[in-house]
Amino acid sequence: MKKLLLLASGLLFLSALVAQSSAFGVKGGLTVGVQQWGGFEQDPLLKYHGIAFIESYDPDEPFAVFAQLGYHQKGSAIRNRNYRDLSGTGFIRPPAREFIFNNLSLTLGAKQKFPLSGSTQWYWLLGVRGDYTLDTNLDEYNEINLVYPIYPLDSDLFIRDFNYGITFGAGIDFPIADLIGILLEFSVSPDLSYQYVQPAVGNVVDPYTGGTRVINERRIRNMVFEVTLGFRFLRLVEYVD
Repeated sequence: MKKLLLLASGLLFLSALVAQSSAFGVKGGLTVGVQQWGGFEQDPLLKYHGIAFIESYDPDEPFAVFAQLGYHQKGSAIRNRNYRDLSGTGFIRPPAREFIFNNLSLTLGAKQKFPLSGSTQWYWLLGVRGDYTLDTNLDEYNEINLVYPIYPLDSDLFIRDFNYGITFGAGIDFPIADLIGILLEFSVSPDLSYQYVQPAVGNVVDPYTGGTRVINERRIRNMVFEVTLGFRFLRLVEYVD
């Protein structure tokens, strides 16, 4: 039901925005993804995102509503960790391991603009977001998980296709022509739902000690920090009596 409401709201947003003057464009940049696995902080995942957006436009009104659809690579990584070599007595340091969830995000929200210098403005934004998981790279760790399933498993039983959260941030809008501007934006997008939920797994070989242990129940949420650069184009609608 939540998914249908978000989709319906998005369609209503778009129909309302198209009927009046609006701004639209594309933007993208660096995504820094973070996750916690059972209270254990993972290393950041450094990836990218791309977004298409549309928003209301009125030169005399500081508030605007917006809708945006984007592709985001979320997740986490493991770097510079020593593992016990189960075939010997020493330790090994494997290459960095990334755990990627490729998500399509629909965000609906509002922004407020403030004059900065000349026609340049800064703004803050706040939106509600729904995500659909297109795919993951967890299948890369299937062979390791057969020996000791310490990584998230590539299973539809545990990976949540639909998630939701909020997005908030701030940015600067630099006009470079009458109908064209450049955006520089920073945003934070925490999920309120779980991307991955897995029950506890017992009798797992611990790569640090070589003994056995229990992998606790794993509930993983995404959070991303994004730096975005984009182009904004104005579409002006004039009504003639």
